[in-house]
Amino acid sequence: MATVRYLVSDVDAAVGFYNRYLGFVTEERFGAAMAIIRRGDLRLWLAGPLASASQALPDGRQPETGGWNRIVIEVLGLEDLRAQMIKTGVIFRSEVISGPGGSQVLCEDPSGNPIELFEPAQSA
Repeated sequence: MATVRYLVSDVDAAVGFYNRYLGFVTEERFGAAMAIIRRGDLRLWLAGPLASASQALPDGRQPETGGWNRIVIEVLGLEDLRAQMIKTGVIFRSEVISGPGGSQVLCEDPSGNPIELFEPAQSA
């Protein structure tokens, strides 16, 4: 199943649009911060201004709608993978950022396209 994260300015409006017009169904809601919706084999993460993915980065850049959309690759051992990638020269846009759903970090492909590496939070 493919997962894509879109930054949105209003989670409720985005969920309504995708569900009403494009046949998505809501799988999970995290208040005004985020929603996970699905259509077939595509999961779309709609991250609002309160989501961890919308936090300013250490260099001051602020993720915005339209410019920070990216594919999300779910991984285990995020910190170890990041360390291995740094050793080979992969560029990272951020340090690891953690939120209630897990931890994430943004790296760039050779063309500068953002890829989010995401490790889900451990269940209690």
